[in-house]
Amino acid sequence: MRASQRVRGEDVDVVDALLSADERRRSSGSRFDELRNEQRVLGKQVAQAKGDEKAALLQRTKDLAAEVKAADAEQSAAKEEADRLLRSLANLIDPAAPVGGEEDFVTLEEIGTPRDFAAEGFEPRDHVELGQILGAIDTERGAKVAGARSYYLTGVGALLELGLVNMAIAQATAAGFVPMITPTLVRPAAMDGTGFLGQAAENVYHLAEDDRYLVGTSEVPLAAYHMDEIIDAEKLPLRYAGYSSCFRREAGTYGKDTRGIIRVHQFEKVEMFVYTTPEDAENEHRRLLQWEKDFLNALELPYRVIDVASGDLGASAARKFDIEAWIPTQGKYREVTSTSNTTEYQARRLSIRMREEGKTRPLATLNGTLVAIPRTIVAILENHQQADGSVVVPEALRPFLGGRTVLEPVK
Repeated sequence: MRASQRVRGEDVDVVDALLSADERRRSSGSRFDELRNEQRVLGKQVAQAKGDEKAALLQRTKDLAAEVKAADAEQSAAKEEADRLLRSLANLIDPAAPVGGEEDFVTLEEIGTPRDFAAEGFEPRDHVELGQILGAIDTERGAKVAGARSYYLTGVGALLELGLVNMAIAQATAAGFVPMITPTLVRPAAMDGTGFLGQAAENVYHLAEDDRYLVGTSEVPLAAYHMDEIIDAEKLPLRYAGYSSCFRREAGTYGKDTRGIIRVHQFEKVEMFVYTTPEDAENEHRRLLQWEKDFLNALELPYRVIDVASGDLGASAARKFDIEAWIPTQGKYREVTSTSNTTEYQARRLSIRMREEGKTRPLATLNGTLVAIPRTIVAILENHQQADGSVVVPEALRPFLGGRTVLEPVK
């Protein structure tokens, strides 16, 4: 755990502080048990004693009560401290994850070839300009109504979102996922249990008056769906595909991606979530990645798959793969999906266990984005644009857009 904290860039001293607090909890607990046992013995002796002996025993009884109370208080304080420190620890990292910061990822594969627009004889437009030409994206009125990093999807833009959601849900249900429409407001236990009130807390919206949180992903309500439950092993894996709005404060991103809809405060997403055995978690992680690749392949987008480095992992992830789509006007790949193996981390925090051969133990949970709407729209518009500002609709998406083959500029 010390090594895991170190490569994550997290506080290593928390591990030793936790061990110290747990030792205090154990020793004060033992002391409490010893004193309680002495109380029981003393009670019998007092009943049989007389005179000065009885007076002495009564005094000892009084002193012992104070010692028992102090030991109990010490045990409670140590347990509270140990629990707090334990919940501040990130998940134990997968040894196979690359070590380093945000730029130290490992590229696993590159799929598709970015278009050579120069060879085609025109300069590609960015998604904001295309959105205006198509009557699909309105960021000016979004900012007027809701502030920076806000937008309207209009006309074919709105249809694109609905089409992508329906296409994602169709793929997920065909793969055996149960479709879910999840709450976007959750209690603190759900947010904390999934690990989003640690390093990610600054990006979470909190409604203080109601003590509720707006989720940044349906991973949160999907993980908490079986909170405090025991699931029979033969029912695993349980696979859910959750559709929800997602809210993120985007703290610490001042000046980054201020144009368009790449980095916004509210967006819609279809998230895959799996409960499985710890032994099958690694294989399930690869399955989730393949389902994400299948979706992007169907959209005919060039992309790369990266193995995220240790210092760029969220607190709950033991290992994470990102898929980044090519964005022509930026000349680089940008994240559109990710999938994380959170092993037993969330299950332990949310008290979710599996029952196998009469015994219970924590299970494993995993998550993977099937489609995050704004960035996927960006990738579709920019990669499939034509010289006149129209956009060719990928064949797989056409049935979900009423058969449209091309998005035409509005007059």
